[in-house]
Amino acid sequence: MARHTEKERPDPTALLQLAAREGRGKLTVFLGAAPGVGKTYAMLERARGLKAQGVDVVIGLVETHGRGETARLAEGLETLPRQGEGDAYREFDLDAALARRPALLIVDELAHSNAPGSRHPKRHQDIAELIHAGINVWTALNIQHLESLSDLVARIAGIPVRETVPDIVLKTADEVILVDLPPAELIARLNEGKVYLPDNAARALDGFFKPATLTALRELALRRAADRVDDQMVEFLRQSAVEGPWATGERLLVCVGPDTMSEKVVRTASRLASGLNARWLVVSLNRPDAALPSPADAVRLEEVLRLAERFGAETRRESASDFVDAILRIARREHITQIVIGRPTTTRWLRRSLPDALLRQAGEIGVHVVPGATSSAGRKPRRRLTLPEWALTLGLPLVSVGATTIFGLGLTALVALQNLSMLYLAAVLVSAVIAGRGSALVAAALSFAAYNFFFIEPTGALTVAQPQEVLSLVIFVAVAFAAGQLAARLREQADLSRQQARQSQALLDFSRKLSGAHGQDSVFDAIASHLHTSLGRPAVVLVPDDSGDLDPAAAWPPEQALDGTELTAARWAFDKKEPAGFLTGTLPQVRYLFRPIIAAQRILGVAGLGMGPRDVPLAADEERTLIALLDQAAIAMDRARLNRESAMASVAREGEKVQAALLSSLSHDLRTPLASITGAVTTLRQLGEKLPVETREDLLLSIEEESVRLNRFVANLFDMTRIEAGMMKARREAIDLNTVVASSVARAKRLHPDLLIDISLAPNLPSALGDGTLLEQVLFNLLDNARKYGAAEQPVSIFAKAEDGHATISVTDQGKGIPEADLEKIFEKFYRRAKSDGRPAGTGLGLSIARGLMTAMGGTIKATSPAVRKRGTRFTLRLPLATKEE
Repeated sequence: MARHTEKERPDPTALLQLAAREGRGKLTVFLGAAPGVGKTYAMLERARGLKAQGVDVVIGLVETHGRGETARLAEGLETLPRQGEGDAYREFDLDAALARRPALLIVDELAHSNAPGSRHPKRHQDIAELIHAGINVWTALNIQHLESLSDLVARIAGIPVRETVPDIVLKTADEVILVDLPPAELIARLNEGKVYLPDNAARALDGFFKPATLTALRELALRRAADRVDDQMVEFLRQSAVEGPWATGERLLVCVGPDTMSEKVVRTASRLASGLNARWLVVSLNRPDAALPSPADAVRLEEVLRLAERFGAETRRESASDFVDAILRIARREHITQIVIGRPTTTRWLRRSLPDALLRQAGEIGVHVVPGATSSAGRKPRRRLTLPEWALTLGLPLVSVGATTIFGLGLTALVALQNLSMLYLAAVLVSAVIAGRGSALVAAALSFAAYNFFFIEPTGALTVAQPQEVLSLVIFVAVAFAAGQLAARLREQADLSRQQARQSQALLDFSRKLSGAHGQDSVFDAIASHLHTSLGRPAVVLVPDDSGDLDPAAAWPPEQALDGTELTAARWAFDKKEPAGFLTGTLPQVRYLFRPIIAAQRILGVAGLGMGPRDVPLAADEERTLIALLDQAAIAMDRARLNRESAMASVAREGEKVQAALLSSLSHDLRTPLASITGAVTTLRQLGEKLPVETREDLLLSIEEESVRLNRFVANLFDMTRIEAGMMKARREAIDLNTVVASSVARAKRLHPDLLIDISLAPNLPSALGDGTLLEQVLFNLLDNARKYGAAEQPVSIFAKAEDGHATISVTDQGKGIPEADLEKIFEKFYRRAKSDGRPAGTGLGLSIARGLMTAMGGTIKATSPAVRKRGTRFTLRLPLATKEE
């Protein structure tokens, strides 16, 4: 058989991607440059051909837009009913399609937005669920609806694009079929009324359907279709281990931040990556000592990263003190060929911008700088301060500088000071530490004015008479600004350290709480309560039950209840291992944000956070806290699950052990007497009168003895079953111990005539409280056990007395004894100790039955070894004494 060489071996990643598609449906996208090129027509025409070949083709939704030729093609194909009531634009019924499960489903208008209240906000998410369920789907898309091209198309056509589809949908489609039509023919179709009705057609000719616009859109569609074909070719080459031609290998690194410029950078990079057929990585950098971003900046950065993911990029967050060094390090590690970065709209005084520094140090890596907007609309909006912030930022410098001035005036009236400016540095530092950098700058400016006006000659005016005073004033201003900046930065770092300390302490407290939780229920309660405490939102934990249904296991506050829609969102998060609910791609209208709890790629449950109607997506620090808490929760839940499974496995092992012992006992203790009985009966039938009388008597006696042995074994099994089932009902009455001991000894003598028994009962032995029949059985089992394990030439001793309100009976043999470690094991079912010849003796049920019967009577049994002269075993029975009334 041929073997692949190392060079010819298929790409493992490509093979894994191919394996992941097994069991999923296939997505085919009919791509066009503009409405009216015939996408739906081509889709229905091919579908009719497959229907004629016997393929199960169903129309989930088709928009004909009043075109008669398209409507005629849909006739004769099964069409699913739509949801809701009204005109032809009712919504696609996703659940009906999943229940019907055709071989091929046609769902038109890929970029459509679903009505509020639908399971998914976008139709491409409905189609993704159909694909995941194993249903093949055909759909149609115009090139202007690709999210990365929407802003470019808006500039080309002058019309905003409202409905968009993430680029990753087209990139991961199994097949892209380009439906092309030259602009002249499309305009002719429009004039003939084959695209829109006459009124709409006239407006379209004045707007979207211009030759230049259609030509540009056609070029975009052709490029995207060619890119998809090239991707398919590369996938085939990798899977088949075929040498080139391969893609050029371009890789882009895109740098983004929380500014409004980043969205434009991502869109530009997406078009570059598509044109170069390149992989691209989007990185967001922040400094370890930087202050926490404002909520608006955090939300904006999250939106930028999510936009990049929808365009098909990989996203990362990195922390570094030197941005240039970090960017170049990532670029070299990831084999980046081009860096894409936005040009800042403003420059800092005496500081080189980040793009300039990258251009100077990038070496062979290309740097693509995206220009920023020149209008005010493109600038980053300044964060507006609320009234308390304004009051603190301006009021604190006024108070501190004013107090310093009054204090300085009073002090100079008493003492002539040469370095009064140091007092104003204190005012700047106080403002910086309490109110931040802005307050420090205001305090420095006010200090400059106050010091000049009140303390530098000529006083009472903002002028300087002496040249040396000018230098002192300049130095003072520089020092004040520097000190204010350092103090403000120190304050920000202290705030950040406190924030990180709180998060670390929260994780430590959570870990301690989880480590102290016993059982799954306590773990679930700990997770819900700590999520609520750390994030300040209602929290709920849902886990699957034995039937697979997702049920709430814990909630904090406890009175929370989830409705049907919220449970559906939770189930989606559990099944798909992705977020669902509040402001996500699945059921975004519900009030809970659900996140899966995953450990080692195994889904354990779902955590839900209650969100308010005015809430925004989680901020970056909240997101980090939530991820860390869910990771800890996954470890705790996995540990609780493993403990539970370990306990169940231990029980199962014990059951298997008992079952094996039972089978061993059955095979030995039943087979031996049955073989003896069968042999004796066969001999008697075959020889009969030919045998001597003594021989026949011996055979009959053997049959009788083995039958008694079988009966005793079956009786022991029956008694053990009754004890374990709780069916053993013992009488509680006064019993004569002398009579019980005598009857048990007589029974043992009948079975074992050679057994030596020494009886010693205390005189005037009072009655005990118990069941005489059961106590006789216990004593018989102990005597039978003593015969098996005791010394044959030594007697078995029975002693009884009354002490401490109890009757005590002991049975002692003089055998080899029992090791101390086995004194409790001998009371377990089927536990047997071997004799010197290695053969197991008895069934291993006698002592187990004895303990069960004593427990049923309210008594105890205990084994002690050695008993006599460092040999033997003593079994001690204790029963309460009977009162006179009893």
